[in-house]
Amino acid sequence: MTTHDALDALDPAWLARTVAVALDEDLGPAPGRDVTTQATVAPDVTGVAHLVAREAGVVAGLPVVAEVLRQVTDRLGLAPAAVDQRVPDGTAVARGDVLAVLTGPVQALLVAERTALNLASRASGVATHTRRWADALAGTGARVLDTRKTTPGLRELEKYAVRCGGGTNKRMGLHDVAMVKDNHVVAAGGVAAAVEAVRARFPDVTIQVEADTTEQALEAVGVGARFLLLDNMPTPVLAATVEAVRAGEAATGRVELEATGNLTLDRAAEVAATGVDYLSVGALTHSSPILDLALDLVEGA
Repeated sequence: MTTHDALDALDPAWLARTVAVALDEDLGPAPGRDVTTQATVAPDVTGVAHLVAREAGVVAGLPVVAEVLRQVTDRLGLAPAAVDQRVPDGTAVARGDVLAVLTGPVQALLVAERTALNLASRASGVATHTRRWADALAGTGARVLDTRKTTPGLRELEKYAVRCGGGTNKRMGLHDVAMVKDNHVVAAGGVAAAVEAVRARFPDVTIQVEADTTEQALEAVGVGARFLLLDNMPTPVLAATVEAVRAGEAATGRVELEATGNLTLDRAAEVAATGVDYLSVGALTHSSPILDLALDLVEGA
């Protein structure tokens, strides 16, 4: 399977576009304005602010803060600001830990605050949730995967956050991996027809096939699938399916197996014990609460 588990940096072009859109929402038409801050703080006043964790968790997305500040100072014609990031993304932090120190025009610090926190808190929440799954699967041989159930426009950030939390990215979109699901099977006229159609049109992509039963799984392997999504199977059925597929690997070659559908943390080890390679969890990105972060001006700094 094409997976992404290395902690590669956020794509700079994506980051610049996303921050620009977020600032447009907050500041209005370019260059924009913050009517409260610009009325109460002179542009030449400088200060220091601390980015602080208000609860324990795993941080992610901290490089976003520097990009937000850069764009704010550019838009408003302010002197540059600096960010001293104190912990790397992927770090487990405690309540009260200082994650970064920001220095520059107070106008810039205040204007940037909410956009920076929205993005970093969201990413850190995903990373924190993912770490719970990674810890639950530690020592089992199985890994937790994310899905495409991401916030529109934030997939790059949320999948990066999954990696920060110790998870693995599955496909990044519809373009890089073929996933034959039940509707594709119906539309194509069968599993074999769907797999052959993908192989003929896009011979360079990995093909994954969803199976709801042991019979469907073996059929998919028989037509050349080497990655199966075992969907919503009760644990005994899942275990039997894994056993059946593994029994044929001497002839077929290695088949990667993913459990998916209605997985919960309290069942993680039980599901992993069936011998699957992955557990895919849409909730990593669609249901993670934010990690509470704050930006506090330092008085007298």
